[in-house]
Amino acid sequence: MRLAIMQPYYFPYLGYFQLMAAVDAFVILDDVQFIKHGWIHKNQILLDGKAKPIHMTIDHMSQHRTIRAHERRIDVQNERYQLRLLEHAYKKAPSYADVMPLVSRLIRDDERNVAVYLGKQLTEMRNFLGLDTPLLYASSLENDKSKRCGDLVLDLCHHLGANHYINAIGGRGLYNKERFASEGVQFDFIEMQPVTYRQAGHPFVPNLSIIDVLMYNAKQDVRQLLDAYTLV
Repeated sequence: MRLAIMQPYYFPYLGYFQLMAAVDAFVILDDVQFIKHGWIHKNQILLDGKAKPIHMTIDHMSQHRTIRAHERRIDVQNERYQLRLLEHAYKKAPSYADVMPLVSRLIRDDERNVAVYLGKQLTEMRNFLGLDTPLLYASSLENDKSKRCGDLVLDLCHHLGANHYINAIGGRGLYNKERFASEGVQFDFIEMQPVTYRQAGHPFVPNLSIIDVLMYNAKQDVRQLLDAYTLV
């Protein structure tokens, strides 16, 4: 069984869903430290040819508490602002009519727990893309919660019966493949191949939110982009 483990991100980029598509089970790592400067609560869209931040409002962000211990602030004014940004950015995009109702519903969702909300968001995006990878919350698993980094990943692999672990390329310096092999787990990094698509005539801006990919590509073309990766 192929396994991936990732923190939940806010409307993450294409590579996140490539990882989800590449495995048989995907663990949402919700019981680890909240990183303020990461992608848990924000991402970027394309507005007037440039990357523009979008974000959700969170009460009392702290790197001393886990992701699951945080709550969203239900901020109607911010929701309206985000939706206006998205309308301005993508109202002329070819898939706007298909994608915007989904994105609007997710932004307006009233779930307060950050981990549960992001898990719901990832689940709906997964379903929209036609993937069937099971999503599991790390907090719901009965593994050894005291372990960290490579030890935690190996423990989860053994706990779930995975013999092949796939990690985002950004973690390249954190893991020792030989260590995993010695415990019967194949280890690979997933690397996104060069991906470009037409963005309303602007010079291409890479690695934006999955929202941008969906707005400018038909669903069947997005499915092809999900396979545009290499395991290294």
